[in-house]
Amino acid sequence: MIAAQAKLVYHLNKYYNEKCHSRKAAISKTIREVCKVVSDVLKEVEVQEPRFISSLSEMDNRFEGLEVISPTEFEVVLYLNQMGVFNFVDDGSLPGCAVLKLSDGRKRSMSLWVEFITASGYLSARKIRSRFQTLVAQAVDKCSYRDVVKMVADTSEVKLRIRDRYVVQITPAFKCTGIWPRSAAHWPLPHIPWPGPNRVAEVKAEGFNLLSKECYSLNGKQSSAESDAWVLQFAEAENRLLLGGCRKKCLSVLKALRDRHLELPGQPLNNYHMKTLVSYECEKHPRESDWDENCLGDRLNGILLQLISCLQCRRCPHYFLPNLDMFQGKPHSALENAAKQTWRLAREILTNPKSLEKL
Repeated sequence: MIAAQAKLVYHLNKYYNEKCHSRKAAISKTIREVCKVVSDVLKEVEVQEPRFISSLSEMDNRFEGLEVISPTEFEVVLYLNQMGVFNFVDDGSLPGCAVLKLSDGRKRSMSLWVEFITASGYLSARKIRSRFQTLVAQAVDKCSYRDVVKMVADTSEVKLRIRDRYVVQITPAFKCTGIWPRSAAHWPLPHIPWPGPNRVAEVKAEGFNLLSKECYSLNGKQSSAESDAWVLQFAEAENRLLLGGCRKKCLSVLKALRDRHLELPGQPLNNYHMKTLVSYECEKHPRESDWDENCLGDRLNGILLQLISCLQCRRCPHYFLPNLDMFQGKPHSALENAAKQTWRLAREILTNPKSLEKL
């Protein structure tokens, strides 16, 4: 048994050093190319409208606010200034969303975003995004990369297609630190020893973002109040959770496997599903020793089996907001197909670790 486990870990490490490293290098190169274009577009936006200041900056070889959705799809979060006069209201009525309400009606004129405030005093995510979309469309025509970049039509999101190869969504957002949403107040679960109190404090200090984008939990049935709502996102907090042991290595392997074998019709699975399942696996295996390098194979198998279970049940709860189902709106046939593909993959890796050389 131990010999089989060691063999699997050996092949997984080889896979990580070859396939995952080359994937990372290729994506890093793409990110540089994409960020040059996005920065140029945002510079033009800023000239027209100084309230939308580009927050895309490079720190320690990574771009602040950039998320990789797949090797050809990215999201850039554009942090807006001055949320000050608004209260964050998170009453759970919109899973995964919250609203920003004027703390005092008399402060309306003090807000930097006065014309985007609704009659009932909410700062409208939809109105800000609509204005931003108009500005980006104008900037695309003026920027120095206008020959290689165009707006993606038929969406209320702000999406750019670059060199007909890459899609980048630019999402206006507010960064919220020093508060933690009520809809995530159950976390951490009292009966689970992971993460320890120090890590919990670090994660909560990272806070969360409020994004102006369509919320998939409201798919197609948005009232005007709902389209004014902002989507909760915990990217930095989640990254902080996955520090230590082989957690990040495990996620890298899962992302590479997804890119190569689970990029399927209907797009049932993305990297974020993988990240979420690694967090759940950490709860199931709370001891640090469970994440030693020699446990990499066991953890990977556990996550692939959990993924199959989620796909078969057609439900994948968000890690911090379990009322939010991340498979909402995905075609059932796409989820069934993904379950079969994941099962084939898991069986192949478990029964024949050497097959990773070809996967």
